Amino acid sequence: MSSMTDLFTPAPPAQAANAFRVLVVDDDPDMAALLARLLQKEGMAVETVHDGDAALVHAMSSAPDLILLDVMLPGLSGFEVCERLKGDEATALIPIVLVTALEDTQSRVRGIEAGCDDFLSKPIKSEELIARVKTLRRLHETRRELEARRLAAEYQRKETIRKAFLRYVSPRLAERIIAGLGEEEGPFQSHAQRIDVVALFADLRGFTRLTESVDVDKVVGMLNEYFAVTTEAAYRQEGTIFSISGDCLLVGFNVPFPQPDAAVRAWHAAKDMIASFAPVLANWTGRGGVSTGMGIGIASGEAIIGNIGSPHHMSYTIIGDAVNTAARLMQMARAGELLVSGPVYEEIRGLVPSGSTSSRGNIALRGKSEATAVYSIELAS
Repeated sequence: MSSMTDLFTPAPPAQAANAFRVLVVDDDPDMAALLARLLQKEGMAVETVHDGDAALVHAMSSAPDLILLDVMLPGLSGFEVCERLKGDEATALIPIVLVTALEDTQSRVRGIEAGCDDFLSKPIKSEELIARVKTLRRLHETRRELEARRLAAEYQRKETIRKAFLRYVSPRLAERIIAGLGEEEGPFQSHAQRIDVVALFADLRGFTRLTESVDVDKVVGMLNEYFAVTTEAAYRQEGTIFSISGDCLLVGFNVPFPQPDAAVRAWHAAKDMIASFAPVLANWTGRGGVSTGMGIGIASGEAIIGNIGSPHHMSYTIIGDAVNTAARLMQMARAGELLVSGPVYEEIRGLVPSGSTSSRGNIALRGKSEATAVYSIELAS
């Protein structure tokens, strides 16, 4: 063992920020200094306190990597300090070595019940101290590495899920979905649900015929431009993209999260789609005389939401009357026209500019037993 002169010389400079940090708790300043010096010579950063209350404050404000804790302390005993630290989620994983002159079985059992990780008996033997601390240090660093790997894997998992969700929902909704992962009832249920939705269908008038006279590469590029502006318009209103097929887009509102103003969101999304597509269409026309425009249909009502498909291919989608009605209205709409069902119009009529709306009357839509009240809103400039 080192001489007393060596042991009580001034402490060396502070260790690097990533040094293994030990908190020594002992009411005897000389003993605390001895333990600190032995550990510092092993390259560890050491701080000392001299009572149980100070130990709690220090550990909770700046958690060390290991605590050497004397049992006999003024105020709170080492047993009580250990129990409190192990009972707190923020400090429960800090290894604690109880340093005690008590050798009776009852005291050992009391320490184990308090949650300590190891014991050191007084008088301290330097070789035993270093051996026990190094062992706990290895275990602590292994546990920390495993936790870091777990957190990295969890982050990667959520990032993968987030990127997948971004194909369907706005970034803001994607973050809400990720934040809710792990809850018993997430936004996307594993079982089918019946829910009220507002469905919006949009497509390009006569675009199929145009593809017959336009190069394949140009067709794909044009569709990408079209969907880029229309999906962004849907995302700005926190709509969920359920389908992109050909030149047709299906957006749902009030799903996966409730939206009491779903019809209003759909209305704003439709206006935004037409406005955002206008410069794209102007560019198309300027490049090659392309003549087309968007037709949009919106309807509200009950729908079934769930994973639909085969064992080899599944799609999370919505089906039902609201979806079918919106699809029929979209098919009927002219370029720059929005057709909405009666219930949707009642929700948005106060927002629609005067003079832009006309009633199409009650129309018998294919597949429906009763006629549907339909309103036309001109959105083209």
